[in-house]
Amino acid sequence: MRRTSPFALILTAIAGAAVGWLLQVGLTAEGALTVIPPATLYSVLFILAFGLLLLGRPVRRLVRGKSQRPVDPFYAMRVLVLAKASGITGALLVGAAASFLGYAVSRAGSVSVPAFWPDVLTGVGALALCIAGLIVEWWCRIPPQDRSEPHGQTVEQR
Repeated sequence: MRRTSPFALILTAIAGAAVGWLLQVGLTAEGALTVIPPATLYSVLFILAFGLLLLGRPVRRLVRGKSQRPVDPFYAMRVLVLAKASGITGALLVGAAASFLGYAVSRAGSVSVPAFWPDVLTGVGALALCIAGLIVEWWCRIPPQDRSEPHGQTVEQR
């Protein structure tokens, strides 16, 4: 599996910003209330980021050689896929939260709108999730193999 590229994350954030802005404009055009992220959204984003770091810790310890306890390869694979998905989801939500914040501030002309702090906290929580995903993805990489070893043999087998 390839590492998540910064270009893909930037494009995902831009797509999230475009969708978020169009959503706010569409709701305003219909006369409906705009989206204000609830406290549960940014709370869950922070909890997910912390939980992802906890899930990736055993894999990191094994890869760095600090743990003798084996880790199930399927567990490591699932953590890696969750980390990649978290990075992409975090980037998407960073863009959406930035567009919500930009729309709220541009309409009111000041930062005293009721959506300001929920939008900021959602953006920070989404950024924390994205960064946690990238960190855990980095933790799950396999160290490069020594090319001087005969193929198929380890040091213990010689």
